[in-house]
Amino acid sequence: MKKDKTKKENTAPEVEEEILDIPEDEIWTYQIEGLAPPKIGVSYANAKGKKATFIILISIAVILSLYFSVRALLNTGDLEYKAVDSGYELVQFSNNGLVKTFNVDKVADIDNSKIEAGAMIAGGAENEEDINMDFLTYDNEKTVTEIHEYAFNCDATLRVINIGKDVTKIDNKAFYSCWALQCIYVDEANPNYCDVDGVLYNKDKTEIICYPIDHDKYLRQEFGYTDLVDDNGNPMEELWGPTEKYDEGFFRQYNEKVRTYVVPSTVEKIGPLCFNYANVDTYYLPDGLKEIGTLAFFDCGNMHNIYSYVPTADGVSETRYTGRESLGGIYLSLPESLETIGSDAFTRDRGLSYIYIPENVKSIGHHAFWDSVYKDGSELKGITQMNIAADEATFKTYQIGSSWRPKYDYLLFKKNIDTVYNAERQPVE
Repeated sequence: MKKDKTKKENTAPEVEEEILDIPEDEIWTYQIEGLAPPKIGVSYANAKGKKATFIILISIAVILSLYFSVRALLNTGDLEYKAVDSGYELVQFSNNGLVKTFNVDKVADIDNSKIEAGAMIAGGAENEEDINMDFLTYDNEKTVTEIHEYAFNCDATLRVINIGKDVTKIDNKAFYSCWALQCIYVDEANPNYCDVDGVLYNKDKTEIICYPIDHDKYLRQEFGYTDLVDDNGNPMEELWGPTEKYDEGFFRQYNEKVRTYVVPSTVEKIGPLCFNYANVDTYYLPDGLKEIGTLAFFDCGNMHNIYSYVPTADGVSETRYTGRESLGGIYLSLPESLETIGSDAFTRDRGLSYIYIPENVKSIGHHAFWDSVYKDGSELKGITQMNIAADEATFKTYQIGSSWRPKYDYLLFKKNIDTVYNAERQPVE
């Protein structure tokens, strides 16, 4: 950059021009009153460290992506178990494309040599009875007691998992990305786990562990929404909004029965990855809930409403929505009892438009609401404002992770959404 000194006529000798040796990539740091001084000939602080960190994170992401992709493609039908002190641990379930129901009770074996000709075609049949399942056998002498992380990772065929009475440990990541999984059932004699209508809980129902990704398909079958058609009479698996054939009233009833979930009043924790990718429109969370785990609602793009309820003295155990009158008092957004919001808990939940952080929340993980805002033309949509009950000074003393708020494109930069402190909760309409 070249800067000319101004010369006063007839009062001073000519002054030679001064050259400031500022690298081109640092010109923008040149001193302007009120701004930071220029970094002339000095590298940016921690530039090498930040670059190294970035490269490491990208490498890890690529490795994990390849790992899960390979596991998803290995539909060999080979099952992997490991002996543990209590029995056997299911390490990996690899579907051969035919198994739609699987029992985690005894050590199983898939003998692909017993698959009859044409069975792969039959694998696409709606009813498992159409497939000869002689290739799947169980060893009654070997009891399964544990399920490893990612044991069922990326399975696209399995619909039902039956958990035996002796299973004492299930990793929260065991059922990650099981796209066709509709229900997880637990033997009533199991002292550690239970299910509520095919959704996995711990035994005393203080933690909800896994809402199967395709559970809404099971509910459509339960409530008779199996013959939906579009306005041209073509078959339609599910309903995304009112049509000429299905009016607002029909769609509202459909959402209440199939895409609304009531978390029981006993629940204090929503486990990691519990509702990831779930096709649920509206949640009712109990006043009594204390923790929302890491990735608990990750990529629930169809979620539009979160309500909290103050249960009646009798409590709420029914997870199917039957009306607000059965839930006691209702208010909008997260429950007052909530204390912890895990990392990426609401990442990519762009259907939400309102979030209120109660005063009891003292911990928010990194990227908790990441990518939950977006631009539609010039209009911001999704979570466009963060409403916080605490005042700013108090909130800053809490354990808050990096980039916990959503950001959006602003000129050449990324900008955090607005934060409102001392906010009052919006009333329920």
